[in-house]
Amino acid sequence: KRYEDALRDGDRIAGLIMGVGLSNDVGGSLLAPNTVGQLRAMRQAYQQAGWSPSQVDYVECHATGTPTGDPIETASLKALWGERGWSAGQCALGSVKSNVGHMLTAAGAAGLIKLLLAFEKKTLPPTANFSKPNPQLGLDGSPFRVQAVAQPWQARDDRPRRAAISAFGFGGINAHVLLEQEGA
Repeated sequence: KRYEDALRDGDRIAGLIMGVGLSNDVGGSLLAPNTVGQLRAMRQAYQQAGWSPSQVDYVECHATGTPTGDPIETASLKALWGERGWSAGQCALGSVKSNVGHMLTAAGAAGLIKLLLAFEKKTLPPTANFSKPNPQLGLDGSPFRVQAVAQPWQARDDRPRRAAISAFGFGGINAHVLLEQEGA
């Protein structure tokens, strides 16, 4: 719903969509993700929001747990964030799929609900059954860490909590959405 309409109607606002990026891998395989297409969607969302990637506290990843998909997704995130301008481990990563499995076309909605509840509870949600990252992800020394336990989500730099959510579908459909907690 448009923000002005939600305010007018007295709705409870769980979060604000600040940027949306959509793309297609063009020429990719049905089941193999592509960094170029993912980055196109991500960059579009950040440009629309006017944000720097380092302003995001949490990324709700697509994270299917596949040997190909997860390393490509983290490579895309690392390329987006670049080589500097961040602290190691500053951004938490998670995926609702660790809780409910891959719900196919409902996976994005489940991740969005998880993210909005995290805003409401002011809590970084843990990744179920996580013990150690796949070494192929290359998280050591990167801006990212897998959120292993629930912890308070502190707002940074006098701004609302910010998060991103990715959904990468069959045939190279890529979506990346940036959200902010309203009135945090």
